[in-house]
Amino acid sequence: MIKILFSGDVSWKVGREALAFSIPILKQKYGNFDFIIINCENAAHGKGMTERIFNYFVELGVDAMTSGNHIWDRPEIFPILDSDMRIFRPANYSKLCQGRGFGIIERKGKKLGILNIQGQAFMPPIDNPFECADKAIDELKSQGGENLPIFVDFHAEATSEKQAMGYYLDGKVSALIGTHTHVQTADARILHHGTAFMCDAGMTGAHDGSLGVNFESVMPKFLYGMPAKFESAENDVAFNGAVIEIDEVSGLALNIIGVQVPCE
Repeated sequence: MIKILFSGDVSWKVGREALAFSIPILKQKYGNFDFIIINCENAAHGKGMTERIFNYFVELGVDAMTSGNHIWDRPEIFPILDSDMRIFRPANYSKLCQGRGFGIIERKGKKLGILNIQGQAFMPPIDNPFECADKAIDELKSQGGENLPIFVDFHAEATSEKQAMGYYLDGKVSALIGTHTHVQTADARILHHGTAFMCDAGMTGAHDGSLGVNFESVMPKFLYGMPAKFESAENDVAFNGAVIEIDEVSGLALNIIGVQVPCE
C-alpha cells in the first residue's frame, strides 16, 4: 500500500506554520506517509513561491509540490521550476513556461506519478486539460509501467469541470484531488473504477477571511471595484487536505479521507 498526505493550497506564512504544526499530528493519527504532497502556489505572501520557502517545505519532509496559475508570480522560483523534480506547474500551459507538469518521484523504493493540470472554466485561457491529461498519463505509464500509481492535482475553479475530469480519468489514475478554491468540499470518495476523488482539498491557512485574505483588505474590491492590497487573515487557522491509500499492485485507490486539523 502507498499512503499519501496531501495539503490543499498552503497560503501565506500562517499556512506554512500550520503545515509544520499539522504534519506530526497527522503522522501520529494515520501513521507514517510514503509521500507528502502540497499545493504551494500561494505560499509566498499569498502568491507564488520562493527558493527559501521551497527549501523550508523540503525540510518539513514534503516530497512533491504542485501548483497553479500563481506559481510564476515570483520569478526567483523559475530556476527551481526548471531544475528540481519535486515541484510541478500545470502541464497544460505553454511548453515555453518554466517548469514541468508531470513526472515520477521515488522514495524508499516506492514510485508515484505526479500530474498537475489546470481547468479552463473561469480560468486563464490555456490548452485543453483533458487532452493534456491523456498525453501525460500515457507518458508516465510508458516510464513507470501500466499500473504506476498516479496522483493528479486538478487546479480548477468549477466543480462541474472537476467532477467531469474525475469521471474522465476514473480508473486511469489513482487519485484526482482539486485545488484552487480554498474551500474544502465534502465529497471525498472512490469513484466506480477505483480513482480516489475530491473536488477541493481546501486551504491550509487562516479561514477567518476571504480565501486566506483578511476581510478589511478585500472588501473595497467587492464594494467599489477598486484595486486593493491584500493582507493575510490570521485567525481560525487550520490544515485542510486528504489522506489517500493506494494499492501499489493495481494502482487503484483503497481509501480517501478528507482531513482538517485546527491549529489554534
